[in-house]
Amino acid sequence: MPQSADLAQHLKPFVYETLSTKAMHFSICEIQSRMQTQQPDALSLEYTRTMMAFMLFAPQPDMLAMIGLGGGSMAKFCFRFLPMTRIKVIEINPHVIALRDEFFVPPDGARFKVQLGNGADFVRFPPYRLDVLLVDGFDYDGQPPALCSQRFYDDCFDALQPNGLMVVNLHAGHADFDLHVARIRRSFGVEVLLVTDADGCNTIAFACKGLLAGRFKPASAGHPAHLSAQARVELSPAFLAVTRALKVKALA
Repeated sequence: MPQSADLAQHLKPFVYETLSTKAMHFSICEIQSRMQTQQPDALSLEYTRTMMAFMLFAPQPDMLAMIGLGGGSMAKFCFRFLPMTRIKVIEINPHVIALRDEFFVPPDGARFKVQLGNGADFVRFPPYRLDVLLVDGFDYDGQPPALCSQRFYDDCFDALQPNGLMVVNLHAGHADFDLHVARIRRSFGVEVLLVTDADGCNTIAFACKGLLAGRFKPASAGHPAHLSAQARVELSPAFLAVTRALKVKALA
C-alpha cells in the first residue's frame, strides 16, 4: 500500500458520472479520462484514438509501456486488442491507481501490470527495452516538467528497441508546444510525425528510433490485419489521419 506521505503529495481526482459516461477529473474544467459505461473498453476521447494509431507502425509489439494511467482507456484497449503484447503502465499518483476498479482496468497478471512510480525514472533505468512507449502523463497543472525535458526524451530514445516507437500526447495550444516538439526532434532526429486529433486540442507526436516511413510501413489495407472489426471501426479515422500526415511528410 502507498505510504500516507505519498498520498498527501498528490492531488486526489474525482469521478463525475452521467447516465452513459464516467469521467476522471482533477478540476471540473479538464477531463483526464472518460469511459462509456456501456462500452468500457471503447476509446471515448479523440486523442486516445490518435495515439492508438501507433498500430499502423507496430501492429503487434512484444513489450509496450505507458506513462500515465488516468482512467485506463488506452491500457484497456491495448489489453483487449493486443492479446500477445506485454503491457506495463507507470502511474505516479496513487489516488489515480486507487480508482482502477471504477474504470474496469484489468487486474495485474502475467502480461499486464500497473506500477506506482515515476515515468522519468522508469525510462532512465528501464528494466528492458521497449517496442512501444506511450507518454500521456498529465496532472492538474498539465504536463509535468519531468516528462517533457530534453533529458526525458533522450532517455525515452535510449529505452527503445532499435526500431522502437515513442508516442507522446501534447496539448496543441500549450505555450511551450514548439519547445517540446523541438526537444523530441533533437532526441529522435527527422523521424517525428505530428498528427492533430479530430478535436484539434491535442497533437500526437510519433517518434521512431529508426525509419518511421520505411521500417514501420502502414498496412496496405489501411489497418493492421489482426484487428477486430470493432477496433478497426473505432480507429479508422485516426489511421486515415496518420496515413495522410505521412504522405504530407514524404512530400515536404
